[in-house]
Parts: sequence; C-alpha cells; structure tokens
Amino acid sequence: MTFKRFLAPNLIVILILSIAWYLGYERVFKEERTDQVNLQKYIQVQRVILDNHFNEIAVSDLYYSSLKGFVRNMENKEFDLKDTPLDTTQADQTIDNLRLSVQHFERAYRFLASVSPEEDLAARTDDAVLGMFSILDPHSNYLEPERSEREQEQFSGKFQGIGVQFDILQDTITVISAISNGPSDKLGIQSGDRIVEIDGKTSVGFTQTQVLRTLRGEKGSIVEVTIVRPKVATPIKFSIERDDIPLYTIDASYMLENQTGYLKINNFASTTYDEFMEAMISLEEQGMEKLVLDLRNNPGGYLIQAFRIVGEFFPANTPIVRTESRHARFVSDYQTQRMGVYTELPLIVLVDEGSASGSEIVAGAIQDFDRGLIAGRRTYGKGLVQVEYSLVDESSVRITTSKYLTPSGRLIQKPFFEGRESYAYELYQRETDAITDAQSFVQNVPDSLKYKTKSGREIYGGGGILPDHILQRDTTRSFVFGFMRQKNLNTNFIRSYMDRYGDEVRAEWGDRFDEYITDFKWSEARVAEFKNKMTDAGLIFSDTVAVNNPVVVGDSLYVNPIDFERDRWILEGSLKAELSRQLWDTQRYFEVFNEIFDVTLKDAVTLWNEVEDLKVYVENSGKSDFELKASPIRNQN
Repeated sequence: MTFKRFLAPNLIVILILSIAWYLGYERVFKEERTDQVNLQKYIQVQRVILDNHFNEIAVSDLYYSSLKGFVRNMENKEFDLKDTPLDTTQADQTIDNLRLSVQHFERAYRFLASVSPEEDLAARTDDAVLGMFSILDPHSNYLEPERSEREQEQFSGKFQGIGVQFDILQDTITVISAISNGPSDKLGIQSGDRIVEIDGKTSVGFTQTQVLRTLRGEKGSIVEVTIVRPKVATPIKFSIERDDIPLYTIDASYMLENQTGYLKINNFASTTYDEFMEAMISLEEQGMEKLVLDLRNNPGGYLIQAFRIVGEFFPANTPIVRTESRHARFVSDYQTQRMGVYTELPLIVLVDEGSASGSEIVAGAIQDFDRGLIAGRRTYGKGLVQVEYSLVDESSVRITTSKYLTPSGRLIQKPFFEGRESYAYELYQRETDAITDAQSFVQNVPDSLKYKTKSGREIYGGGGILPDHILQRDTTRSFVFGFMRQKNLNTNFIRSYMDRYGDEVRAEWGDRFDEYITDFKWSEARVAEFKNKMTDAGLIFSDTVAVNNPVVVGDSLYVNPIDFERDRWILEGSLKAELSRQLWDTQRYFEVFNEIFDVTLKDAVTLWNEVEDLKVYVENSGKSDFELKASPIRNQN
C-alpha cells in the first residue's frame, strides 16, 4: 500500500469527525454515553437490591418507587404526567421481573429527555435510586461518589494527605494540631498555623470540602502550602509530600486511678482491634486491674472488628454473634477461636442511645454471658448488617443483607415499619429520664422478645441493649453552653489566646499535665474577655428574661445574668478542655473533659461492687447449658 493510499482514507475519517463535531454530533455522542451510564446504574441498583436484600422485595414496588423519585424534582413542574410513561398513578403489577422494570424505566427516561431537554438526567437517575431505597429498611442507602470515598476512608482507618486536624476560623484554614509523626508534624507545622495558600492559589474562604479536596491526595504527591504563623512576620512556605495518615478510633486510653483503666472507642474501623490491643497493653503496663470500656456514641462500623475485640474477654469457642438472612451466603455463626487475653478482667461497658451496631454486638455478648456490667442508657437498636456494592459511576449502595442476633438469640433491631422518618426520630420520642425510658420499654416488650442470660437473668430484644445499671444523662447542658458551641466561640477564643500567649502557656504547662488538670484556672480578665466575645456574637443579658427560660430571637440569645453565672463553670471547663487539645492532643482533651463534666463516668466507677456481685451470682447459678439459639427472623417492615 502506498503512503498516499494509506493517508487518503484516514484524512476522510478525520474530515468526517471534524464536520460531526462542528455540527454538534460530538455533543450527541457524549449525551448518549451519559445516558448509558445512567441506565446501567439503574439496572445495577435494582439487581443488587433484588439479589441481596434480606427481605424479599417486589419488583413492581421497586419500579414505581423509582419512578416517583425520578419525577419528584423535575425542572418542568407544570408538565402533565397523566397517561405518559412518567405517570406514577397507573401501577402495573405485571412489571414482575428486572427486564420489564428496566424496559419501562428506559422508556420513561427517554420520554423525559425528549419533552424536557433542560433536565439533569444524572440527578434524576439519582432521584430514582433514592426512590427505590425509600421502601427499604433505614440502613440500606445510596452513597454519592464523594460521600462513598469519604466513608471508605473512615472505615479503612487511614487516608492519604498532609496529616493535620484543622478548622475554618474567620474564613481561614487553621491547624488545630498536626497528626503525630505525619508529614506536617515532621516538617514542624504546628497548632495555630494558618494555611493561606495551596499550590500558589489563595485558600482563604475555602469550605471544609474544598480543603479536603486540595490537601488530600495520592501518597508521594507534593502539595505546596503557605502558612502564616502567629508572631512570625513573614509567611512560611512548605513543600509537603503526602503520605498515609492513620485515622485513630481510640479517642482516649488512660488510668482513671491506680487500678482502673479507661478506654474509649469512637467506631469500629479496620485498625480498631490493633489500636485496642496496643492501648490495653499500655494500660496493663500502668497497673490496670479492671477496665471501663466506653462505647457511648459509637455508631458501629466493621462487625469483624467488634467481634475480635469482644472475643478478648471470652474463652475459645464462645459464640459471640449470629447473622441470619433469607440468603444462605449471608448466614454466619461467629465464635471465638482462641482463649481471650482478658477473660478474667473485671469489666464495665458504658453505652447510650448513640451506641449502635458493633457497639451493641459487644455489649450484647458481654451481657448475655454476664461477663461484665453494662451501664448507661438504652442503646440505639441497630441489628442490621450492610454490604457495600460499587456502581458504574463510582458511587455505591449499601444493602442490608442480614440481621444479627446476640448469643442468647436476641434481635437488637428496633422496629422500622412506620417509615424512615419515624425510625430516625424514635430517639427523640424516648423518655428523657433514663429510668422511666427503661421501665416503659420493659412494660411494652412482648414475651417473644424476652430472653435469659447465662445465669438466668431476664433480658430483652427488639429495641437495643437495656443496661444492667441505668445511669442518667449528664446535667451539664445549658443554653449558654449551646450558644457558645453553635458559634464556635470556644475554638476561636482558644486559638486567639494561643496566638498571644502560646509560648508562655507551653513553657508553664507543657510538661505538667497532671498539675494542669488540678491547678489550671482562668483569670477573671480572661473570663471577662470571653464574656465580651459572647456578647459580640449575640448573647444579650436581660433581667426581664425569666431564669431557666432563655429566649432565642434570630441569631441572638437573651438570658438572665443569673443563668450566665450559674453556667459559668461549664464555659470555663469547656475552654480548659479545648486548651488542652491544642496544648497536647485529643486524648488529653478527653481526660480534662471527663474530669470536669462526665458524671456518667464518675457514677460508673462506683459500680465495681455490682461487677463482683454479678460474678458471684453467675458462679452460683449452676447454668452450664447456655448455647447460641437460632431464632427465626421476625419480619418488621
């Protein structure tokens, strides 16, 4: 073939493509690719639900729920949908398989594209997906690409970036602390530094999302940041190589007193068990002979991590949790494989209404076997297990595949048949008084949800874990405190304070944490200064406002001066805790905060006699035939 013969056909192809682009066909090709992605995504979601959800779902219900979602946010609100492919009122029960459902949805999709060209069809497809999830359980969810990536990071236990904890203060990225041994820490970036430029462009005015997008990145990549440091006249430029940054799930582990260790887990990620064991070894070296395990406000996470942790408190071959589903592949029995390290360690587990899923697995096994004392308030009641599936556009869906049962056969999941909104607000409908809530719950538990612990004590399913010892909510809340937190005044004040006095404060307290807890006090001048900051932000003192009845008007809070003086210790304590975070780290923050405010923890450490009584009761119960009981799933929706 001659060069001319080779070139001529290719020139013709290039010419045709150029003309097509000029006439707008390139845009048509792009739109068709977008349509293919949207339709493929719809198919994927529906197939995943039908093949994996723990309850059997009718295809027709999925289709019509998706169609209602698809048209809910249409740009053209005036368009008459009746007798069109978008008509949601003509339910056709013959749509009973995936093929028919997809055919009908594609027809509706194409019709909307033709009659309303301005529609964002990717957004409408997302609405259709959300429509399908509206008829599922509350924990099956659609995750948009960015949210999916963020949650993957949360549970993987690490991300890649420069390694700083930050906040947006007065439109500027302000470093709260550099993560220990991370890239920024190694370069000397410190608390109080303001990041004003990223890669040569201003970062002033950035949102939290923009900060994450620009500072996080692939390991080994370089980001240039310019920092303004208090009391340093010239901005400082840093070239930071991004690296793996661990996300710690142990908020605090320290000795409450000579023999009692305290360990707080904020969620169960891929690294939690390793963190737990490292913390426990450290506590043992400090003389720990009993443990308070704090799972308050721990929403769960990886089931296997919760299972491994609770397994350290039991002998080999102890059943911990069972998952049940209509799909055999999601049915599993989890039991310990070896002797746990801490089978004889006296144990108190703290829980509350924010403790869910993995936290309830831990608390449920401990309670079922009378292994320790569960103290606090009734837990959330999430006994559903999710599996995440990726979609064609990098989004994902999280599908509930099974329910879990505690060793006694308890179903912890609270009812959700009244819909997602009612389910979400159930926490707010509980009695404020924890004892009254417990009594009301027990009075309404049917016999089918009553179970026995190893020693024969009665326990209950169907609404979370009811603690063995009820502890009331902390009473340190106040309107003045809430106003301070809402306006972020505590962080701003401490940041300003550290800008002015940071060197002196570090020199005085930096290596004297124990003395800081007992001896640090705010001067009257600093309290007055903070009070002025609050009034500048909209706190208004008025003798005409009744004590204990503050009034909110717009962005302002009207309070009686008596209220402020009564709650002053709360404000000072919060500022002291925040100062400890910026002087040291998050663990020190919790040590200070717990010492000042945590009434529940202080009450819990008075219960060791009950722990011993429980142990004696178990030893005398004569129960030796306690086994995992398979219980049929109770359909609750």
